[in-house]
Amino acid sequence: MTQYSGVWTLSQVSQAVKAQNWSGISPPIVEYLVVAGGGGGGSNDGSGGGAGGLLAGLTGITQGSSLTVTIGSGGAGATPSGTGTSGNNSVFGNITSTGGGGGSSWNSSTPTNGLSGGSGGGGGLNDSGSTSASGSGTAGQGNAGGLGYAGGGNAGMGGGGGGAGTVGLNAKSLVPGNGGAGIASSISGTVTTYAGGGGGSPSASSSTFGVGGVGGGGTGNNTAAGGSGTTNTGGGGGGGGFNGTVWGGGSGGSGIVIIRYPSSYKLAASTTGSPSQTTANGYIVYTFTASGSITF
Repeated sequence: MTQYSGVWTLSQVSQAVKAQNWSGISPPIVEYLVVAGGGGGGSNDGSGGGAGGLLAGLTGITQGSSLTVTIGSGGAGATPSGTGTSGNNSVFGNITSTGGGGGSSWNSSTPTNGLSGGSGGGGGLNDSGSTSASGSGTAGQGNAGGLGYAGGGNAGMGGGGGGAGTVGLNAKSLVPGNGGAGIASSISGTVTTYAGGGGGSPSASSSTFGVGGVGGGGTGNNTAAGGSGTTNTGGGGGGGGFNGTVWGGGSGGSGIVIIRYPSSYKLAASTTGSPSQTTANGYIVYTFTASGSITF
């Protein structure tokens, strides 16, 4: 019998299955994508929320063991001021992606920092020309948010939330920061981008909105609430406006967990949480959009 040693790629596993006729047994390793919930955006010249942390790779499987799957919810946007709420973690077995950091809002005195997370929320500002730090990302999961711009008077601009692929952009005069880009994956069978940061909100003197990062990031807005991050992408919420009582930052998008392995192996013994199960490009694919478990 051919021996396979060292670190296996999923392609090597597939070849081993064909060579040894391993059909009808559980896979020894699976490929995963784990995306956490995105952070909520800030309000009133608010900065974008950071995207949920993104982890992808291979992990070993013990036959008969039940692996927990947790789908992190997105954080709430800041209403009417303060800082957006950070997103919640997503989990597959012992693999945990960190929720995105909330974006900061305008503050009349001391601006508050964006929150750190999988990707960081954008930094805050005030009308006296001061700005604060943006939130940092988690190494291997995401990037920092961008800085706000405080031009004094009615010229404040929110920074962009960080994305899994790139940092959130800094705001500048009359231009809020765009959200950082996410990362594309074909694990589902279709190339899809996840974990984009939220765009920053402009002040009333600008009609340019901060664009959400590709991968589900919400767009900034100064005449309404910021755009929400797209569901099951981990996108950060966009920064929003404030009219004295309503509006505010957009909420972060919920996360997702996707698992796949060569279709030569058998289906999972059981699942909870109603994941979808498909076969695509020679792989069995389980997609969780709600928390549950899977047993191989």
